Amino acid sequence: MPEDKSYEEAVQTPKMIETAEKAEKEDTSSMSLICHLEELRKRLIGSIIAIAIGSLICYFFIEEIMHYLTIPAGKLYYMQPAEAFFTYMKVSIFAGLLLASPIVLYHMWRFFLPALTVSERAVIGMIVPSSVFLFFLGLSFSFFFVLPAGIKFFLGFGNEDLQPLLSIGKYFDFVIAFVLPFGVIFELPLVIIIMAKMGFVSSVFLRKKRKIVIFMTFVLGAVISPTPDVFSQSMIAVPMILLYEISLFIVRFILRK
Repeated sequence: MPEDKSYEEAVQTPKMIETAEKAEKEDTSSMSLICHLEELRKRLIGSIIAIAIGSLICYFFIEEIMHYLTIPAGKLYYMQPAEAFFTYMKVSIFAGLLLASPIVLYHMWRFFLPALTVSERAVIGMIVPSSVFLFFLGLSFSFFFVLPAGIKFFLGFGNEDLQPLLSIGKYFDFVIAFVLPFGVIFELPLVIIIMAKMGFVSSVFLRKKRKIVIFMTFVLGAVISPTPDVFSQSMIAVPMILLYEISLFIVRFILRK
């Protein structure tokens, strides 16, 4: 009997050890998932607080912000009692989001940082600031150069019998729809340069696809334009073509790809 008992223990011991190791791995995996969720929760709360504080700051300066926003259009009106209030709130939140965007990107960076290698951290450390700079450069270019030209063009259809009466809510929606795409469009050189560095595209490839790109920019301009007219479409397509040519120059003469 003792011999039989020792044999059973010898057979069951490896199984018990394997079961214990499996249970330990499952516990570790569960703890790791919980830690990731806690970290995500922490970063989301930090981002929301940053956006809320940014929105409060922008609401405090809402008169100055609205003054600069309405310069291209001049005098505006509100057609409903609460239209001005809700427009002020939307402007504050949107401006607060832009103001807090560096902090939001920082929290995103800190969340993904543990999963990145040293080389990946160095690459992303260059890409993120560059993308933020290009995004705000696109917004600035659109607001200071493209938007005034667009407003002047559309208001030019007025005459003695047809006077423009711009609603503050509709005007702000138009500004967002007109300005925001340029922030994304200005990321084009960065995307092309990254693809060239990774070997996906070359200057020869970019030159061959130039005609297709020009056609697609006008199609994209028609899709994202806030109004279905050729002027707005061209105002979006032409900067994209120029950015494409700049990217081609960088890839060919600087990266030598």
